[in-house]
Amino acid sequence: MHPLSDNPARPAGASPDRPGERELIDEADDPTAPSVGVGPHPRPWPDDPRLDPALLEHGDRRNVIDAYRYWRLDAIVADLDTRRNPLHVAIQNWEHDFNIGSIVRTANAFNATAVHILGRRRWNRRGAMVTDRYLHVHHHPDVPSFLAALAQQGVTPIGVDNLPGSVPLESAELPQRCCLVFGSEGPGLTDEVVRGCAGLVSITQYGSTRSLNAGAAAAIAMYHWALTWGRPGV
Repeated sequence: MHPLSDNPARPAGASPDRPGERELIDEADDPTAPSVGVGPHPRPWPDDPRLDPALLEHGDRRNVIDAYRYWRLDAIVADLDTRRNPLHVAIQNWEHDFNIGSIVRTANAFNATAVHILGRRRWNRRGAMVTDRYLHVHHHPDVPSFLAALAQQGVTPIGVDNLPGSVPLESAELPQRCCLVFGSEGPGLTDEVVRGCAGLVSITQYGSTRSLNAGAAAAIAMYHWALTWGRPGV
């Protein structure tokens, strides 16, 4: 997967490694992609203030569950807020890591209370596939401000990295109100973040590679938390 590029010489979706082929891109950018969602709602329309007249008129092609078809964005967020899981997710953003979008998308799937971006305010949103619109995303310019925000909410920071002293995830007892903290791809968690975490967990591996992709590691860790603390969905 390649980082985003503003190079005008390469057409949208074109692969720099395989000329003539296309990268996987957002369906909204590709008119040949299969249609998803539902078409216009038959009249008479339901009398429901949560519904968006424009979506009822033209159809709803968003990647949302059926229960939210035709709903306004703010109505979906308000409903999600009534049943958020007490899980927070944090990502260090020092290198404009493309994994951040993937982690945000997974946090949406587990209906996390919040996502925290540490470091740079701007982050690579492509992998999120607009799921950040349904989440509460907070920016923290530095580690102390991030840790202070968690402490104020009674949330325990748990670092996820294969560092000395980490506990295997499968045997770890994660707190219900915790924040899973992930480092940038490559460098991993910084020493400052490690010092601020109440504990460290690692994912047991069985192959030759030293570490998992950060996006994959985040999905595994969130699922492990949900096995114990996750609330039923819609």
